[in-house]
Amino acid sequence: MQVELEKLGQGFEAAGFVIDEEDLNVTYLALRLEKPLLVCGPPGVGKTELAKVLSKILTARLIRLQCHEGLDESKALYDWNLQRQLVKIHLAVRTAILEDELFTLSNILQRPLLQAITATEPVVLLIDEIDRADPGFEAFLLEVLSDFQVSVPEIGTIKAEQKPVVIITSNGERELSEALRRRCVFLYLNFPGIEQEASIVRIKIPGVLDELREEMALAVARTRDAGHHPIPGAESGLDWARVLFLLDADHYQADYVSKTLQMLAKNKENLIAVQEFLRSNSPAVPIKQERDTK
Repeated sequence: MQVELEKLGQGFEAAGFVIDEEDLNVTYLALRLEKPLLVCGPPGVGKTELAKVLSKILTARLIRLQCHEGLDESKALYDWNLQRQLVKIHLAVRTAILEDELFTLSNILQRPLLQAITATEPVVLLIDEIDRADPGFEAFLLEVLSDFQVSVPEIGTIKAEQKPVVIITSNGERELSEALRRRCVFLYLNFPGIEQEASIVRIKIPGVLDELREEMALAVARTRDAGHHPIPGAESGLDWARVLFLLDADHYQADYVSKTLQMLAKNKENLIAVQEFLRSNSPAVPIKQERDTK
């Protein structure tokens, strides 16, 4: 699947996904080279969202494989539909016909990888959080990523009619193999800067005041700088903005806005960091100091 660089950028903009020029160019090159895009970075920076938005831009079906410890071939590629095979055994009359009917593609439960290979329509295959899977699973992926084909012993080699767009994400919990990296175009996403954070809030929640967006972006950045895990991701900042917007916070006192900053906390350490920020930084949000009672 090919798309012009300008249209790709317009697609991200229309979807409200803020992406800088360098990251856009890397994504475009991966599409042109028809190579998997390996997107690395801390949780919450938008790696999964990038794949979702890309599927919309390309008008392609998104197939997602969520990786986890213990993920194996039967969960990622295929498994035999034993119930259907048993029915055929009971209905079979001749052994020759039975053997032919038992081991066919129609008797296979297709998991995400095989779904992407056999799809006849455009597909974006998202292999999410590959670093959570066992290292041996990467070796299994190499055939798929190199030749876009899989081998089923009872059937043979199944080759993709059209190559899916492959997005692989990693949170960096473990080092990935060189063999996997060689097959991919590398993209690193980091947390947005203050200006970019404010732009994200403006796009996602347009009703929030300009001054309030800037103050929120600064607060999110300061909370992340505290270094406590988990670090508040983009959704945490947006959830905070939604709370302020839903509660009509621009009509409240400035300290009320500050107190809602605790929405960014995900654990005790986060909460302490937020409280320290509030003690040392009193947000000077230029809003009404008293609620309008009229």
